Amino acid sequence: MLWAQRPPKQEQEPDDEQRIRMLKEMKKKANEQRQADLKRDTQKLLTLATELKQYVDQSNANVLSLKVISKADQIEKLAHSVKEKMKGD
Repeated sequence: MLWAQRPPKQEQEPDDEQRIRMLKEMKKKANEQRQADLKRDTQKLLTLATELKQYVDQSNANVLSLKVISKADQIEKLAHSVKEKMKGD
């Protein structure tokens, strides 16, 4: 069974190097995408926080708008997502 034999080690090394290069490139692209996502999400957080401030400024001590609660929930979820992306997991 000559066809089932492994090639000599010298022939395997370029493939290993190519695989390592490909993995590094994939990690680099994933990091670039994660950074772009973080920028987009933090911009969205800023927008949501500004909107929340406006809603709170329009409310009074006796009335808390449902928009305020909804906006706070959106901020909480997005902030959690940003935190997880920053961890890089």
